[in-house]
Amino acid sequence: MRPKTGIGAHVSTRGGFVQAAKRAYEMGATAFQYFPKNPRSLSPKRLDPKDAAQCRDWCEANGLASIAHSPYPTNPALGMTRGEAGFHAIVNSIRNDLEISDACGSVGTVVHFGHLQASDPLEGYRNVIHCLDTVLEKWQGEAKILLENQAGDHGPMGTTMEELIQIRKLSRYPEHIAFCFDTCHAFASGMWTPGDEAALLDKGSQLGYWDGLAAVHFNDSKYASGLKKDRHARVGQGQIGYPGMQRLLQSPEIHRAVVVLETEAGEDGTHREDIQIMRSWL
Repeated sequence: MRPKTGIGAHVSTRGGFVQAAKRAYEMGATAFQYFPKNPRSLSPKRLDPKDAAQCRDWCEANGLASIAHSPYPTNPALGMTRGEAGFHAIVNSIRNDLEISDACGSVGTVVHFGHLQASDPLEGYRNVIHCLDTVLEKWQGEAKILLENQAGDHGPMGTTMEELIQIRKLSRYPEHIAFCFDTCHAFASGMWTPGDEAALLDKGSQLGYWDGLAAVHFNDSKYASGLKKDRHARVGQGQIGYPGMQRLLQSPEIHRAVVVLETEAGEDGTHREDIQIMRSWL
C-alpha cells in the first residue's frame, strides 16, 4: 500500500524516477516531488514501465510518498482560446502526467488552477472543469489530479478555497480530484495573513477543504501577504517566518498530507537542513 504522508522536497529525475526517490531518501526525506517530463514542454513522454515500477517498489519498501508536478505551460483555464490543438495539448499532457505518476505509485499530479483574461469572468472556470473532465474521462488509475491554489500574480482565479471546492464539486469525476495547498501562494494571495493560522485552518474545516487535501507545497514567502508575488523562500527565512510555518505544520489538517519543499537548497546542495527543522516540529 502506498504511503499517504511524508516530508520532503522537489528533486531531480536525472537518471530516472527511482534515482529521484533515492536522491530524496539520502537527504532524509520521507516524500518527494518530481516532474514526470520536461517541465517547460507539454509534449508527452513515453512511459518507461521498468523505471516506474522500480520507483514504485523502492518507495513502498522504504516508506516514501511522492507527487508529480505538471509542466509550467499547463493552463486548464485556457479552454479553446488557442484552438482545439492547444486544448488537446494540455489535456494529453495532464493525462500523460497522471499515467506516469500512477505507474510510479505517486499520490497524484499537481496541476495549477490556471488563469484566463476574458470578458466573461466565468469562462475560465468553465474551461477548467471541461479540461479536467476531459482528462479524467475513463480514468481508472489511483493517482489524482491535485488542484493547486494560486498566488494571484496572473489574476484572481484560483486564489480561494471556495473556488477549488466548487471546481471539484462541479466536475463529473470529483473522486479523482484532490487539493494541493501551497503556503506561499496562500500567503501571497491574502488568503492567509501573519498570525492568522487558526482562522485559516478553521475556514478550511468549515468548507471541507482539508478533507480533500492530499499534498502541501511548504514554502515561505519572500514578499508580504497580499502582494500577489509568487516568490518562494526557505522555511522560516521569509515573511511568514518560523512561528507561522510551525503552527501550520503541526496542525493535523496539514501534516497528514504529503508535504514537500519547493525552495532553494541549503549550503550542502540539498534540503536536509530544512527537512530536519520540519521534522523537529512534529
